[in-house]
Amino acid sequence: MVSPGWADLDRGLFPISVAAELAGLHPQTLRIYEREGLLDPARSTGGTRRYSRRDIEKLAEICALTADGLNLAGIRRVLELQEETRRLQAELDRLRELADGPPAAGPARPPRPRPGSDP
Repeated sequence: MVSPGWADLDRGLFPISVAAELAGLHPQTLRIYEREGLLDPARSTGGTRRYSRRDIEKLAEICALTADGLNLAGIRRVLELQEETRRLQAELDRLRELADGPPAAGPARPPRPRPGSDP
C-alpha cells in the first residue's frame, strides 16, 4: 500500500542528497538555487531540507532553462511569471464560474443567429 503522503506533490519527502541525485545536480547547486530564491524546500523539525516531488519537477524546469542559456535572474523571472499566470488563470476560472452561475428563471431565449448565417 502506498502512503497517502506520497500523493501530496508539495510534501517534503527527499533529503538534499536524493533530490540532487534525482535532478542530476550537485547538492551545492540546490543550496545556491535556494539562496537565489528559485526553490524553497520544506524543513524537518531538525532543520533539514526536505524536497517535494513538485520541487524535483521545478529543478528539472530550472535545468531546462539553464540549458536554454538563461541566467539565474532570468530563471527567477520566468518562474515568477509562470506563477502569476497560474494565479490569474485560477482567478479567471473562478470568475467564469460566478458568471455562469445558476440558470436564470423564466423562459429560455432562442439562440442568436451568427453573423453570416441564414436566419
